[in-house]
Amino acid sequence: MKRNKQINIQHALALAGTFNFLSCCARASLLPFLTLFLRQQGLSPAMTGIIMGTKHLIALLWSPASSLLSKHYDKRRGVIVGSLVCSAVVVVLLLFLPPADVHVNCTTSDLSGGPTGSPTGGGVMKSSAAPSTLPRTKIHTATVPLTHAHEAKPAPALTDETALYDLDKPPLPGENANKSLTAGGVISVAPSTSTKVHIASVSHSARVPANPLTDKPGPVLTDEAALYDLDKPPLSEDVKSAAEPAAVRKRRSDKKMEEENPSQFEFLGSLKVMDAQHQLFFLILIAVSLWEFTAAPLEWTADDGLYDYLDFADASDRYSSTSVWGVVGSAFGVGGAGLLVSQLPCLVAGGFPRSAAFFFLYVFIGFVTVPVAVYLPLYLNKKRDRGGGLLKALQLVHSSPHALLCVTTTFLVGAAGSAVDNFLLWQMQDHGSSEMHMGVSLALALVSQAAYPLLGGRISKRLTPGKVLVVGAASLGVQCFYYSFLWGPWAVFPAQMLSCFSSGALWWAVKVQCEEVATPGSERSVRRVLSSLSLNLGIGLGSFAGGFVVQRFGLTWLFRGVALCVMLWCACLPLLQFKAPRQCRINYSRLLAANGSDASDSESESDWLEKAMEENRFKNNSGRRVH
Repeated sequence: MKRNKQINIQHALALAGTFNFLSCCARASLLPFLTLFLRQQGLSPAMTGIIMGTKHLIALLWSPASSLLSKHYDKRRGVIVGSLVCSAVVVVLLLFLPPADVHVNCTTSDLSGGPTGSPTGGGVMKSSAAPSTLPRTKIHTATVPLTHAHEAKPAPALTDETALYDLDKPPLPGENANKSLTAGGVISVAPSTSTKVHIASVSHSARVPANPLTDKPGPVLTDEAALYDLDKPPLSEDVKSAAEPAAVRKRRSDKKMEEENPSQFEFLGSLKVMDAQHQLFFLILIAVSLWEFTAAPLEWTADDGLYDYLDFADASDRYSSTSVWGVVGSAFGVGGAGLLVSQLPCLVAGGFPRSAAFFFLYVFIGFVTVPVAVYLPLYLNKKRDRGGGLLKALQLVHSSPHALLCVTTTFLVGAAGSAVDNFLLWQMQDHGSSEMHMGVSLALALVSQAAYPLLGGRISKRLTPGKVLVVGAASLGVQCFYYSFLWGPWAVFPAQMLSCFSSGALWWAVKVQCEEVATPGSERSVRRVLSSLSLNLGIGLGSFAGGFVVQRFGLTWLFRGVALCVMLWCACLPLLQFKAPRQCRINYSRLLAANGSDASDSESESDWLEKAMEENRFKNNSGRRVH
């Protein structure tokens, strides 16, 4: 006879809490600072918004699909472990993409350093270009020997495409003897017996000075051509005869391949003409999409497996206690990451900038979470199929006017929250905040959100869930309006205290609304429709719109516009809630729990059931009279 395995609920809850703490800590150590990293890479606000919006839309579609597939094939544990490992590996690819800017500063408070150039000892001249004008190229150094000091003249500028040859050739004649062509213009080099010329990059075309004997303008030389004197003797006939057949063969083969695959060559041609910033944008977009594709299945798959396990042990009522550890882990991760990175030098191991420490923390915590995921309590309930749970939840939400108002509110809150998530750190950085200020402020907002249950009992006695929803959305509008008036590194801290209402109170009201709408067994599906699908859709579309608003009007007007839209909705929401009919459902599980002590008395049992049904009939009739 097979012996049943004993279930330890306390052990299962401890493992689930540890897993939520570590996984949320890993995400919070990187995700809030991701847009800051994209800004340091040289991407525009519109590009940043497109990348973040694509990331959230992938999570919106792939999270439920991967959860259903992992349950159908009974591969939940493999999906969880694979998501942790693969996401940690893929995210490192972002560190190997070179930034689009030439000038990369160490400090986070100043990203827009202009052109610099100053002579140094030993006859060395360094030049750099502004980020908005030149793509980043590898710096090459060429040593140009000069003649005697009294007749020293600078040698021509050498690019990374130019062959270093004929260094003893006489310098340029006449008034051009003291000039050399660079990307930014002219650089004078002091006389010396041996001079090093540092050139970051060259422009795509440069005109050779006019010939003083003929007064004719010189030809235009591209960056693929060597910048040398035009009076240099041409190649010999033997060299020409040997080179021409090879060039002809190459042109014929290229033409033949282009005729065979015209679409492929059109795409490659478009990539060649694209500037460095757009090339970097597409590479980061592909890398972030792949990263989200590997990371999105983690939350839903682990959540479903744990709930089925507790439901099998008749302890599903204790499932919500594990979510608190996720908020605590997020606060610990974002605050610790900000404090740690702010103490690092400009460059860390391998020559990476110190912002790469956010990625290293994500990878490290992700691999630490793997052993916990291996022993995470999971259970597959084959008898109960929730494949159509989301569709049923959508039908329930669609049939309730108050639930539709709640969905609209969460959508707008997600769109407004995307402006805070994506560009608040940009606004803080422009006012002198470092990673320490950013991490501590975000951690304070999470701690304030987690503290709402301490005040929820008193607030629920004075305000209905509908009014609490309005107060939460209005608090978010006040926060966004305050963010547009920041004046210093620590100025954001008072507004973060309002997260107790803008996040904690708002999601408490959403949870109550879910309980009123849901039928027995569909509570989690309805909550996911309101708090996950609607929220992610709002964040995704809000990221797209927010990026273009910042590109056109700036950060200040983004936060003011978001605050105005949210406050207008808060002014209309109470009126819509008053006009909407309320359809109450009897929550039999709640009634049974409240009257469990009187379950043996058949008379009292029938009394409360009849009373509940009569109240429900009265409320439905009064709702119809309103219309």
